[in-house]
Parts: sequence; C-alpha cells; structure tokens
Amino acid sequence: MKLLSVTTPDGPRLAAKVDAGIVIFSETEKLSQKRKPALPLTLQEALASDGSFAEMESQASSILSHPDIQKYIRPENQVAFTQLYAPRNILCVGLNYKDHVEESKTPLPQQPVFFAKWVNAASENHAPIVLPPDTTEVDYEAELAVVIGRRCRSVSAETALDYVAGYTCMNDVSARDFQRGDGQWVRAKSQDTFGPFGPYLVTKTEIPDPQVLPIRCTVNGRLLQNSNTSKMIFGVRELIAFISRGVTLYPGDLISTGTPHGVGFAHNPPVFLHDGDEVVVEIDGIGRLSNPVKAM
Repeated sequence: MKLLSVTTPDGPRLAAKVDAGIVIFSETEKLSQKRKPALPLTLQEALASDGSFAEMESQASSILSHPDIQKYIRPENQVAFTQLYAPRNILCVGLNYKDHVEESKTPLPQQPVFFAKWVNAASENHAPIVLPPDTTEVDYEAELAVVIGRRCRSVSAETALDYVAGYTCMNDVSARDFQRGDGQWVRAKSQDTFGPFGPYLVTKTEIPDPQVLPIRCTVNGRLLQNSNTSKMIFGVRELIAFISRGVTLYPGDLISTGTPHGVGFAHNPPVFLHDGDEVVVEIDGIGRLSNPVKAM
C-alpha cells in the first residue's frame, strides 16, 4: 500500500495511491461506518503509538478492497500532496555504501556510523530546498528511509523488519563546507529544508526485501547517482538491530540508510546545488521525490 498525506479544507488527511488515482480515507466514511475504532484521520495519528499503524493498515486495506471504492478515487492532479508526517526523530547513516566510502577517501567503517538530523530539516515532495546564505557547497544524497512502526528496543537482525511500518525516499541534503569546517555533520545536514522525504510511505507488505531496490538521483535531468540498496555495507536489518541495542525506537522514527556513490563533491568538477535546480530522488517500487532549489 502506498500511503500519503494530502491537503484538504479540514487539514492534512490520510490517503492512498491506487492505480487509478488517490483515495482520501476521510471521504470513505460510508464504506467504514461499522468499523471500530474509526480509521485515523492522518498518518501522524496512525504512527502515534504501538499497534496503531498495523490497525490502520488493516482497516485501510479493507476499505480499498470494497466493491464501491471506485466512487471515491480522485485523479492525482486534483489533490495536493503535503508532508507525510512530522518525524519524532530523524536518524541517518553515513558511509554505508562501499563505493561512496571510496569516493569520500575514508576508511571502511567497522560498524554503522550514525548521526542525527534535526527535525526542522524535514520537508515534503515539491517543497523547495532553500540554500542558506553562508554556504556555497550544498550537496544532494539519494537515500532509502525506513519508518518505524512499533516500539523497538534490543531487537535482533532476524526480527528487525517486524518493527518497520514502511519505506520512503529521502534526500539527505548536506552543506559540505559546514561539514568540513565543523568537523562533525549535524549542522551541515540540519539546515531548514535539508531533509525532504516522500512522497509515499510504502508499507513493508509491498517491499518484503529492502535490499534489492534500484536507487537514483538526477539534478536537472542529469543522472548523477545510480545504484542499488543491495550495495549497502549494513542492511536495514543490521541498522535497526545496531541502534536499538541502546536506543529505543518509537513509531514514526525515521532512519535514512546512507547514500551511494555519485554525490556532488566527488564529481570533477564538483556538482553543487544552485538556485533554480531540480533534484529528483527515485527508488523503484517506492516513488519519486522531486524538489526545486531556491536561494534564501
């Protein structure tokens, strides 16, 4: 199931992408009048507590399979996408593809390299990436992001995917001059708008194996990153198991799993983002995240 959030006169609402268009669940009340509890109005509510996402997914699946669902499908161009939800935490992995480690000229990590991205960086599909005035080296990073669906602490790699709600596209935008000057990564990657993700949350039932997904990034139509999640050094299972040893993950926590080779600073000459550019992160089976670039 491909879930999204759309703008309505009553605020953001939970919706699903189907072959013929978009279903806004708040408009399908007649199909679910006898269902208790009621379907959450937003994806934020569906990720609010343990068990709530799984219950929502079951209810939503039942609604989408109703014989009268065709009456509630809107053309995609008649709905306005908005941010999927507001993540509680954004955790990111650095240096998680061998070829990216090589282009970064750093040693191969012996365990996952985690850092935090401040939640103010989060934004949505089609929202502008705003260039701060103090940096001239803003870079793109196409990444697969994992949305946690259940409270998760000290889990094994074998059971880690049981705690996943689904997957989405993310762009871990990075100011390389900040990163180099600070000697650490958080400020460089946490500027406002530096974490667009979406446009869909694709439930894990549709992505049984997150390690087989082609992933790409283009800037102004030029293909700059072209890889596969099979090339991760540490897969999704290992990342969840590693961090949950001492950090409790909660529903809605977002884990961005690292970027493959082809980032801007590694090109000759470097390819940094400028006012008017268009950056697209695309992952097969998940979706296409597109963001314009705008000077502040």
